[in-house]
Amino acid sequence: MSDWMPDPETVPEATPPSAAPSYDTAPPAPLGVVRTPTGHAGVDARLERLADADHLPADGHTEVYEDVHRGLRDELTALDARPAPAPTPAHDNRS
Repeated sequence: MSDWMPDPETVPEATPPSAAPSYDTAPPAPLGVVRTPTGHAGVDARLERLADADHLPADGHTEVYEDVHRGLRDELTALDARPAPAPTPAHDNRS
């Protein structure tokens, strides 16, 4: 154990109660994030859904983010889907 004591001049003064930080939550406010259209209607619709989070408290953001993520994942999956094979023309087997 140490017997060292700081000089009274180096001890910080206590913060006055009026200057104490406030821990009250602020009301929801838009973040002002610009969403640039991608040109893909499905993706743009999902990104516009992010604006719904602007008016929710922080604990409501998760639901919006998960919904948007699920929708974007579905859009990407749809891009990977193989198109149906083209119908083959009927052959006239006359020789």
